[in-house]
Amino acid sequence: MFCLTCWLSVWSLSAALVPPADRADLVVADFEGTDWAGWRAEGTAFGTRPALGTLPGQMAVTGYAGKGLANSFVGGDAAVGTLTSPAFKVERKCLNFLIGGGKYPGETCFDLLLDDKVVRTATGPNDENGGTEELEAASWDVAEFAGRTVVLRAVDRRTGGWGHVTVDHVVQSDRPATTAAVTRDIVISTRYLHLPVRTGAKKRLVEFVAGGAVVRAFDIEWADGEPIFYAFADVSDFQGKTLTVRGKLPGGPTALAAVVASDALPGAGTLYAEKDRPQFHFTSRRGWLNDPNGMVYHKGEWHLYYQHNPFGWEWGNMHWGHAVSKDLVHWEELPVAVYPKRHGDWAFSGSAVVDRDNTSGFGTAADGPMIAAYTSTGRGECILSSTDRGRTWKEFAGNPVVKHVGRDPRLLWHVASKQWVMAVYTEADKKQWIAFHTSPDLKVWTYRSRVENFFECPDLYELPIDGNPAKTQWVLSGADGEYLLGDFDGATFKTTSGKHKLWHGNFYAAQTFSDAPAGRRVQIGWAQGVTFPGMAFNQQMNVPVELTLRTTPAGPRQFAEPVEELKSLRGPKQSWAGVALPTGGAPGVTATGELFDIVADIEVGTATVVGVTVRGVAVEYDVAKRLLTCSGKSAPLEVTDGRLRLRVLADRGSVEVFAAGGQVALAAGVLLADGPRTAAPFARGGTAKVRSFEAYEMSSAWSKPR
Repeated sequence: MFCLTCWLSVWSLSAALVPPADRADLVVADFEGTDWAGWRAEGTAFGTRPALGTLPGQMAVTGYAGKGLANSFVGGDAAVGTLTSPAFKVERKCLNFLIGGGKYPGETCFDLLLDDKVVRTATGPNDENGGTEELEAASWDVAEFAGRTVVLRAVDRRTGGWGHVTVDHVVQSDRPATTAAVTRDIVISTRYLHLPVRTGAKKRLVEFVAGGAVVRAFDIEWADGEPIFYAFADVSDFQGKTLTVRGKLPGGPTALAAVVASDALPGAGTLYAEKDRPQFHFTSRRGWLNDPNGMVYHKGEWHLYYQHNPFGWEWGNMHWGHAVSKDLVHWEELPVAVYPKRHGDWAFSGSAVVDRDNTSGFGTAADGPMIAAYTSTGRGECILSSTDRGRTWKEFAGNPVVKHVGRDPRLLWHVASKQWVMAVYTEADKKQWIAFHTSPDLKVWTYRSRVENFFECPDLYELPIDGNPAKTQWVLSGADGEYLLGDFDGATFKTTSGKHKLWHGNFYAAQTFSDAPAGRRVQIGWAQGVTFPGMAFNQQMNVPVELTLRTTPAGPRQFAEPVEELKSLRGPKQSWAGVALPTGGAPGVTATGELFDIVADIEVGTATVVGVTVRGVAVEYDVAKRLLTCSGKSAPLEVTDGRLRLRVLADRGSVEVFAAGGQVALAAGVLLADGPRTAAPFARGGTAKVRSFEAYEMSSAWSKPR
């Protein structure tokens, strides 16, 4: 959404280009189902259901909308067949669709039939070696057939090269699906440009040009018609300049009239109050997020950078988003921190540190710079520096500093050896490793050693055992959360025990904050797979936790507990103690609320299953299996003294469970916005006892200005 004033501000530029209101489009077929939905497949070329993109032996198929399409490459170019639609009535002026494949009329084609006669036909663009499997927009004027009943047929009668056809997203419309190279010059006098997005639409390359040079380039699911939401580009760096927006877009010369200049964010009035918006887990204002990056504490601020697509609901366009917090609870989202150097050379994951002694020379002796390392997908591992508290970053002229097959550099200062260390995922000898490089100045790096069987997003840090600074172990982890304990001398990691796992469920690519005060080791993970359909944002972070290393009967193990600061969001408490828990539940032990922080201590007794139901989602412990489960996610758990001790955090997008004082952490993505607003303990297969049950209703972290 955006304000009327914003539209009026561009009306003088675009009014003459905007056509009168059209009737809503009618979808004939989107091929998103698990079957042909009434279409009839004959022969073998189209298979038994829509293809999910590229088929075996085929070049990468692009340009289709959503997840499925009609693709006659089933079995390769030797297969033949047809795919025929149910009959339908022509109710709009145009029939629009996406088409690719071979350029052979009558052999690889898409036909419109009236009274069994072909009245319109189209082919793909390819009839010689090379070519592309990209689908492009096509349109037929069908106004003369208004009210008549017609049939569509995709045809594959060719067995040689390019002997196939691809079709998707067939729509009746009052506007032709024209795709043309368009440009619009905008003198920048506002902070943002709003860009229309329709999730599932074909991705289009859009570029911003200033002074003859491309200054921004990104893919966007450009809305041809009514957008689902508006993304925004911060163009404050170009104030007073003429910015040319250009792209090959549907809608012809009118396409860029949909770009709105504004000083306000799209939908600013409802931002962070959307129906499914998590209230105490970090989500981005717009677009996609994944891996936390560059996490560092500096000058009173916790910095959370993260993988971010500002221009779409799905993964892609990897930038570094940026947010800061004074308390790990209330986050202020800042402008994009790291842009890709060019289209296709994305800014992948990395880390950040404070170069306190200015070993890099990028700051001053009195004020050491912040340093970030990230993977440039087109170059390698790159170094950036910032002297303005991480708001803007400058590329090191000597980038890349490490070039290899891999990604995700993790920086740290190794005190004992007085050098910088980079732990980075690498692929070598047909295996996956974490490699260690060292540097005196963050600019020149030397390979030292590597550890096998880790994939992506390493983290490396030292923890005291049971809080004793004289007795420590190093922790090395990968993206899946599995970790090794060992000794690290700055060059080589020597393990002291096998792999262990603390986190389970929707958790991936976690990173801990560098330079945290008071020796704290604070971690945030990506709650991978927690989706928000229909929203302008997608994915969330896990709740921030503090990591400790404690002695257990099996040896030292990591524990994770939600950071103490989260308790500042606790509101009214509902509590019970010493209540018998018969099979089926305990009448009267029921808390009400939307957002919960629950602390429960339950004596298992004779029950076979015990746990807590929160907002309709069961957190249950199977006594015999020694298994903790929530919404299909499970973790092994040993209870002590016959008591199940849980901390449960329930937000709109997830339920997170910390058991046995944080020895086991389990995250489950589940939308709770429309669920029942109650929480209660339960028992099955026998009786149990509630020693204590405290349910705090949580307030929103977005209640403070951001």
